[in-house]
Amino acid sequence: MIDDLRALAVFARTVELGSFRGAAKALALSPSVVSHHVALLESRVGVPLLYRSTRRLALTPEGERLFASAREMVEAAERGLDGVNGRSESPSGLLRVSVPAFLANTAFPRDLAAFSAEHPRVRLTVGFSDGRRELIQDGLDVALRIGGLEDSSLRARRLGGMRRVLVGAPSAMAGRPAPTAPSDLEAWEFVQLSSRPADVTLAARAGQGAAESTVTVRIRSRIAVDSAAAMRELVLAGAGIASLPEVIAREAIARGDLVPLLPGWTLSTLGVYAVWPANTQRPGLTLRFVDFVGERIARLFGEDGL
Repeated sequence: MIDDLRALAVFARTVELGSFRGAAKALALSPSVVSHHVALLESRVGVPLLYRSTRRLALTPEGERLFASAREMVEAAERGLDGVNGRSESPSGLLRVSVPAFLANTAFPRDLAAFSAEHPRVRLTVGFSDGRRELIQDGLDVALRIGGLEDSSLRARRLGGMRRVLVGAPSAMAGRPAPTAPSDLEAWEFVQLSSRPADVTLAARAGQGAAESTVTVRIRSRIAVDSAAAMRELVLAGAGIASLPEVIAREAIARGDLVPLLPGWTLSTLGVYAVWPANTQRPGLTLRFVDFVGERIARLFGEDGL
């Protein structure tokens, strides 16, 4: 029975990582040993579990059914360990995290390094993506999200606020007057983030005497991308104007490579949240991570953005 449990755990890891080599690296085994465990399991159940090719692995129908049970077994073991580790000074286990891709261009990776150094027995798998990942479907433990929350079944904690700035490059501004009112933006090409609505809402700064305190303008764009960092590079190249996270625009603004527009108006601050499944498999470890990054996220985006 012990050999079967070991083989099931190796099989589950192989499927999760998509290759014998990836599982071998994660489990500190050789690829041949990983393959041997999977072969033993196939011999035990009497049917193939994986379709093997030189390029990828795929589950057979029997493999899909067994993987569901194997994953449940591994997660049950991890829950038991996390229940103890959550109260200990040295938690361990694998934590799967998803964060917005543009954070890779900030100090946030150093925060991840600090968390790893503080918790040497924890293994982190971090996906940097501006697309919204499905936590349960994708097997994630926690995600950082910006903007409104849609899934009420998730636990959430607000970590701070992300300020945005409306900017353009000097090359895009050359030869034409800068916009002086929100309605002027209708004549400008935007670089759009494909996951955001095709409009911008601006609020008049105090003392500007605007007839309307909040104005929403429909924008037009010929370029839409799924990456905030790519938006910044396109704006720097003069492809259009855009509303960017202030945290990735501030250095370019300081250098004069980007010019803030409509100084009498501000874009709304978007909430920054940590979200995790209500029935998370590793609650102690998840909450440690949320507590750790919460302070750093607030500092990264600026305390006045909270």
